[in-house]
Amino acid sequence: MKETIYTIPLNDAFHAEDECPFCRLERDAEQHALEFILGKQSSYMEDDIRMETDRIGFCRHHYKMMYDFGNRLGCGLMLSTHLKKLNEEMTRQIKSFTSGKSTLMGRLKKTDLNPDAPETPLGQWLYEKEHSCYVCDHFNATYQRYLDTFFYMYKNSKEFKELFKSSKGFCMHHFRDLVEVGEKKLSDKEKQEFYPVLFSLMEENMERLEEEVTWFCDKQDYLNRDKDWGNSKDSIQRAIQKLGGGYPADPVFKIDY
Repeated sequence: MKETIYTIPLNDAFHAEDECPFCRLERDAEQHALEFILGKQSSYMEDDIRMETDRIGFCRHHYKMMYDFGNRLGCGLMLSTHLKKLNEEMTRQIKSFTSGKSTLMGRLKKTDLNPDAPETPLGQWLYEKEHSCYVCDHFNATYQRYLDTFFYMYKNSKEFKELFKSSKGFCMHHFRDLVEVGEKKLSDKEKQEFYPVLFSLMEENMERLEEEVTWFCDKQDYLNRDKDWGNSKDSIQRAIQKLGGGYPADPVFKIDY
């Protein structure tokens, strides 16, 4: 199969024998985005980039990554103009805010806040700002194409299909996405082959991790101190990745001066 801008990283991610190839792609994409806006090329100084970061902002996770990255001036310049735009919008939202009519029954009810479904226009605006992120958007735009490429390669490349079958499965988050997208991308006949393989991969590798983490705990017993660690030494961070995605043991991603 002819390699493209999407097949090469996907192949590389599967060849890495990671707990989740899509976590690897996500990490590469978010690091690339941070390098792009805050790295040596100083893209934050370009008007079109600054307009985007002013409008979109960043999520909590990527604000932390920006802070850790180390370019305080670049981060400060982006925050300065983003805050200016945000404050202008917030002032308009506050001015247009009208509280609803209060009732006795409503005041007596136990608070049942649904943060994903705000009931006020101001709450909705704040929700959108909290879930708007330049770096997340950068990955999500390419992630959809990686999912499309995954299923295209699965259907058209015997080598990739075998690579998939010999993988360690996926984190729970990306497992869900493969199940959902597979429903749309695969024929009924293809689903009969794909899902059993995917489910077997997940069950086998989740059980493997369970055994590795259990042995990590058992190894702390002095009676087992002379026994082989096996693959359990780094099982905690790998299990966390499998359950929640990401790389908890990664060092802080910093600018390379």
